[in-house]
Amino acid sequence: MKHRLLVIQHQEMCPPAWFGAWVNGAGIETDVLDASSGRAIPAALPDHHGLVVLGGSMDADDEGTPWLPATRALIATTIAGRLPFLGICLGHQLAALALGGTVGRNPHGRYRGLSPFNPTAEGREDPLLRAVLPGAPAIQSNQDVVLDLPPGSRVLATFADGTVQAARFGERAWGVQFHPEANADVFAGWLDHEAPKVTPEVRAGFGELGDRVRAAESQLRRSWQPLAQRFAQVVRGSAGD
Repeated sequence: MKHRLLVIQHQEMCPPAWFGAWVNGAGIETDVLDASSGRAIPAALPDHHGLVVLGGSMDADDEGTPWLPATRALIATTIAGRLPFLGICLGHQLAALALGGTVGRNPHGRYRGLSPFNPTAEGREDPLLRAVLPGAPAIQSNQDVVLDLPPGSRVLATFADGTVQAARFGERAWGVQFHPEANADVFAGWLDHEAPKVTPEVRAGFGELGDRVRAAESQLRRSWQPLAQRFAQVVRGSAGD
């Protein structure tokens, strides 16, 4: 039996990257839906065994991004149907909104670069995240965070500022505010995208940020490939339900 994931990509600069390759290597086929191309977001997943929603530079409630309401609706339907779901950065925020949580600007400010993975006690036992060692570096690039989780959701990891780093939204549904899929080239593309929009003082630090991420690539790969492999196991295990 072939197992297939639908992957919603919002922008060219935010591809599935490593995560896509890792789940493919674990025997899961991926159908990447480029939402910006005008391809319709489906109402349900009759031909797929799970959903991954990637990151993007838009806000989770951005009315100027026409596919976001349909994406939120699909996330809610997927989770209600007990199909595996993983939301990454924007995808994590969209899930929180879809299920009744709130998202907004991080009161502690914008963050770019590496942050340590800091699981809660429950996160250390979580079937997906327990594969990742506490303190593992994670690529982060966001100004918004989940301010209030939806009812019934659980915090699995927190950033140093106390905001939600990872959450569980349901039996087979997770969200992460960081980027397990990204590599140094992807991160460099984000910096290039932001460079014209920031002050010269902020831009002056981009070279060092990119160098730090590139130097950590081997550790990033070792840290986050197990998460993708465990998600692939969840997809395979749920297909027989």
